[in-house]
Amino acid sequence: MNLRTYHAPSIADALGQIKRDLGSSAVILHTRTYKRGGFLGFGGRTAVEVTASSNVNVVNPLVRKGKAPVETLRPREESLRRAYGAAPLKQVESPAEAPPRPATDEYHPAAREVASAVVAAATVESPDANLMRDELASIKRLVGQVLRTNGGKSGPALPESLTAMYLRLIESEVAAEIADAVVAEVRDELTARDLDNADRVRECVLRRLEQYVAVSECVPDPGQMPDGRPLTIALVGPTGVGKTTTIAKLAATYKLRHGKRVGLVTCDTYRIAAVEQLRTYANIIGLRLNVALTPPEMGACCSSLSDCDVILIDTAGRSQHDGDRLTDLGALLDAAKPHETHLVLSGAASESVLLRAAERFEVAKPNRVILTKLDETVSFGVLVNVAHRIGKSLSYITTGQEVPDHIEPGRADRLAQLVLDGSGVR
Repeated sequence: MNLRTYHAPSIADALGQIKRDLGSSAVILHTRTYKRGGFLGFGGRTAVEVTASSNVNVVNPLVRKGKAPVETLRPREESLRRAYGAAPLKQVESPAEAPPRPATDEYHPAAREVASAVVAAATVESPDANLMRDELASIKRLVGQVLRTNGGKSGPALPESLTAMYLRLIESEVAAEIADAVVAEVRDELTARDLDNADRVRECVLRRLEQYVAVSECVPDPGQMPDGRPLTIALVGPTGVGKTTTIAKLAATYKLRHGKRVGLVTCDTYRIAAVEQLRTYANIIGLRLNVALTPPEMGACCSSLSDCDVILIDTAGRSQHDGDRLTDLGALLDAAKPHETHLVLSGAASESVLLRAAERFEVAKPNRVILTKLDETVSFGVLVNVAHRIGKSLSYITTGQEVPDHIEPGRADRLAQLVLDGSGVR
């Protein structure tokens, strides 16, 4: 037996190595995930360990008993079934059929991992593209059968419509704990008849998924704040997430659509032509723009705009790894005393990057989050995970670069629909 162990960032990468070394008939014997790198459990990256072998002869138990199956599985699908412990295709015994396999009290241990691998493997460039697509289709069929056979955590097997929704959540990279909870809640809420109705199941999944995204009310007519100052809004976030463009969209919305007096303050003097970019927007819309470099200047700029209804503050992008500049940012915001501080995050970034940025920008005391570049987002489930994990309410989303368009108030139902549909952002 040629037994080998592979370590890779994802199952898809490991499968590619196995195929090159052992061939397409190799059998996966064991898989596990673990953290690699980091310090004291922090900052590590998830990796997988896969043990595989060639020349493994697994005898079908029915054949060993002299009860041949009705049909012969293709070698590839047969190896996948052995690897992930899926129930065999329906076998016919004589004189009577074998008793049905009872439902267990939890999901199959490999089902979630395999479903996630479908998404990861789909992005792998391979000369054997058709072979890879065939394997992905086989994996998806196996996951569906595993879920329908083994059921959920506290009840009978999952119906086909709910299985499809679960797979869709995993493919969209919704966190496993959220996907599990949503499926369990839907199954407990709906009757057996409703569970056979795909539209009813989808509606319920959407409603349950929305509960994991908190939203904040966007008031178009702020009036005067209780402290007598104009509504002061600051945008903070990493470099390149679209803060300046978003500021321009918000300014145009308040001025052109709601008729408010808007003042702009920028302290983004690090990026080349950043001030001129915002000044161009200000001239087109007809707004006053002040530039602040220090905390005293920030306080003076805000005071000079006290006759406005809304003050929008554009801050310089900061690397989440630059502690000194993040501290300086905190000092500027302390001088501005914003009523709302919106953390701007790009929907095109990975989940780990978004969570790291949210952690580091806590120094700015953000109380809301804006998700930008949804037109460039690949996995919308990541945005649900991040919104739920960081505990900030969603205020706006942006879906392109056009000013004043391509911005809309954040809505949980909108984000949930994008998770299930995966398209139609604009």
